[in-house]
Amino acid sequence: MKRMMQWMMAAILVCGATVLTACSNSDNSAQGVKGGADLVVYGKIFTSERLRVGDGTSGMGNQVVEAFAVKNGKYVYVGDKAGAKAYIEKGKTEVVDYTGKGLVMPGCGNGHAHYSMGYAIQSVGTVVGLEDNSEKFLTEIVPAAVKKAKDNGAKAIFGFGWRFLNFQDNMPTRQQLDAICSDIPIYFADEEGHKGLANTLCLVNAGIMKADGTVLKSEVRGGEIVMGADGTPTGFLKEQAGTYVRSFMDNDNLFPVDMAKANMAKIEQQILSEGYTMYIDGWGNYFYNTNFYEAAQQLDKAGDLHFVLGLTYEIESWMDVDKALAEARDAQKYASTRVKPNWIKIFIDGTVEGGTGFVEPLYPDGHQGLPNWEEDELTDMTRKANADGVTMHAHVMGNKAVTRIVNAFVNGGKDEMRNTLVHVRNVDAADYQRMADHNIYVTSGMLWHNMEEKYIELLKQIVPAGMEDKSYPMKSYFDYGINVTSHSDYPALSGCPDDPFGIMEIAVTGLLWPHNGTPWWSEELLTREQALIALTINCAKQMFVEDERGSVKVGKFADFLLVNKDVLTCPVTEIHEAKPAATYFEGKRVFSM
Repeated sequence: MKRMMQWMMAAILVCGATVLTACSNSDNSAQGVKGGADLVVYGKIFTSERLRVGDGTSGMGNQVVEAFAVKNGKYVYVGDKAGAKAYIEKGKTEVVDYTGKGLVMPGCGNGHAHYSMGYAIQSVGTVVGLEDNSEKFLTEIVPAAVKKAKDNGAKAIFGFGWRFLNFQDNMPTRQQLDAICSDIPIYFADEEGHKGLANTLCLVNAGIMKADGTVLKSEVRGGEIVMGADGTPTGFLKEQAGTYVRSFMDNDNLFPVDMAKANMAKIEQQILSEGYTMYIDGWGNYFYNTNFYEAAQQLDKAGDLHFVLGLTYEIESWMDVDKALAEARDAQKYASTRVKPNWIKIFIDGTVEGGTGFVEPLYPDGHQGLPNWEEDELTDMTRKANADGVTMHAHVMGNKAVTRIVNAFVNGGKDEMRNTLVHVRNVDAADYQRMADHNIYVTSGMLWHNMEEKYIELLKQIVPAGMEDKSYPMKSYFDYGINVTSHSDYPALSGCPDDPFGIMEIAVTGLLWPHNGTPWWSEELLTREQALIALTINCAKQMFVEDERGSVKVGKFADFLLVNKDVLTCPVTEIHEAKPAATYFEGKRVFSM
């Protein structure tokens, strides 16, 4: 009897184990999916997450599967090919067999880009070419912009894209711009958006000076109004001085809601063709209004938005912070299913390459850079923003600036708010662990490593010793367990790739493919799998949508790509050639080549 009872108990335990195993995988069962799936896909599928053993996974740490099934826009099965066949209903289920054609993977995310600004500039302004110099700027580009503005009855002339390294030895002045046009305000931002050139009327409208040359304001917090030998502004503005002057332009007429909606369609076409199904816009109120927010919400409610959009509300160091915080909170009224206006963007410093990053050691000429905020201000702002459910999204470049904002996030922030550092050129070793301990996120990239030899040699003369090529870490974030996402910063980095696979190759090789030379900072290069994780599930986490998107997993929305090349195994120098043959959003094909 005793033996019989032991046998029965063993049988129950075995059965129980079987039942438990079945239950653990029940979300991958065909049971409960009435009428079969809408779509079944076969191929080499990179999931971006480690799935449970028993889900039919194999290889690469259980991140690669053979098939998935989709119903009502969501994954209902992820596993092997045999299991997926149970979801096929003849005459109803579409079957895509992508076996041997490339890689299937989740839709990508761009952790920080300025598509709103990039397309707005093309609509309302003039784009300066990457190789254009100041002579061409003054003799061809500005005159053409003035003619365009006057022909269209515009009240402001706006442009973007001049390269500091090409202009620095012959920087155009307000007087030279006045000679071309003095009756309409002119403002041209540089390729990074950190410097600007303005004519006299533009400076007069901003209260910087009077038309007769009398100086009314010689400084703007967080920026520099460059003065000439005559003691008056030259028209060259650095950092927050530029954003201050630009805020006085005719921004509502430059960028109305209808134009924002038209631009949104162009943005969607571009990002879906590149493989992005989500992104955070790094400056949603670039024209100092919420027209881009309103346009996005209207399109989403009409069913015309086929990606997830995160929006940041930028607060400048010259603003009334409490008033700006209230405006950022108010912008959350534009939230909708796919529109997430949940971030505040601030500039901690400028750029190390431009001499305005806050660094130590000092620059070769002895200066330290331009920090825009004191630490106690950053701490207070973070505390108030996080208390209102708003996440901080902080542009920071220099190592001393990184320490300052990390202190603020640690002392004023809530770890669960995933406060984020953007770009992050140089980091002191001690700050990595503090970032990990307090769930501080990073969105970055090695895109600045796109430089020709002539610029690399010039860079060595500009940046502090030891920072010439030791810049923009990536691998260290993975080593410390810090959530890092990839970004393109489009269009701020002229000539750099925007698409995820161009970005991926640089992160893996340390080189941009047309350039021959030594890889930058090889110790910080990523594996291919890490690069894909930074482009997918990590970006979903940054956007607080990891339970819905970012990986191929049962229950999530089916946002995925059919990539025409297997970027996990192809020659590393060919990764940049990969393109989406098709992009799917919520189970529907929204782009195909």
